[in-house]
Amino acid sequence: MNLPKIHSISKKIFVALLGGFLMIFLLFHACANLCILRHDGGAWYSAFCHFMGTNWIVKCFEIVLIGSLLLHILLTVWLWFTNRIARGNDRYHQPSKTKTHKGSKIMIWTGILMLVLIIVHFCDFYFVKIGFVKGQYMVKTEELIENQEVSQLLQTCSQYGMTPEDFIAANEQQMAQYKDQIDPAQLEEINAQLQKMRDAAPIATIMMNAQKENRLSEDRKYIQKLSVEERNDINAVFGRNTAEPDFYYMAREKFKNPLMVIIYLIFFVVVWFHMRHAFASVFQTLGLNNYKYNKAIEIAAQIYAWTVCLIFTAVVVLVFIGL
Repeated sequence: MNLPKIHSISKKIFVALLGGFLMIFLLFHACANLCILRHDGGAWYSAFCHFMGTNWIVKCFEIVLIGSLLLHILLTVWLWFTNRIARGNDRYHQPSKTKTHKGSKIMIWTGILMLVLIIVHFCDFYFVKIGFVKGQYMVKTEELIENQEVSQLLQTCSQYGMTPEDFIAANEQQMAQYKDQIDPAQLEEINAQLQKMRDAAPIATIMMNAQKENRLSEDRKYIQKLSVEERNDINAVFGRNTAEPDFYYMAREKFKNPLMVIIYLIFFVVVWFHMRHAFASVFQTLGLNNYKYNKAIEIAAQIYAWTVCLIFTAVVVLVFIGL
């Protein structure tokens, strides 16, 4: 098998730089997850997810992040594979006297296990965002009310105590009754207005049901727990992806499942082992370590790995026990 000729040290440097970038992102991701613990109906976390999902700078960063993850995996496997080819079936006759950190011997295996668990995580969340997997959705109430027909239909239905479907049916019945007495031009205008109400009816119904079922966020800015059908109705009216994944609700539901909690706790243990060695390895690969402060780097690696993984773990466990 012929692989492109890239010096081994160059690949190691790229792996280290990409790994360092991904570790920084993990801390950011863990801290953002703390918003899930706020009992505000998802106001903070939903606003954060809305910003992350709509800001074009963040969208560009997301491409860089996914690309970095894939390139990190590719280069790591490439390095391991080329090293195995170079070594062949030969092994050292005498045990190596160089001091190799135990974590370095399992990096490829913790990395492979992390990849499997990342795919599980993506199925739970990221793949919902891009539409590969169905989930629960949310929408900003102000975006729905900005639609004039929806706003008028809601106001009228609330005034008469009727559902949008009943109100439209009553108007259609009345129009049919007096159809012969209405001027053709006026009849056409009434039909056009009725059609606008029919188009707005699904959204108005969603909003009325959300109020009855307490699906509004605490600050009343979002309708939450939308079904796939409700999301499709909203997007069809607006002609764009107005309804977004409701990650707050999905996360809280996901972490109430004991099996999913176990899977994620295993994930965090694997992340700890991988990151524990990777932190110090970045300094070594980039030539930033020194015998005078190697111990400090080891301690920093421990602190960083524990901090990130404990934050992730705390969110999952606290949600599971009902906090």
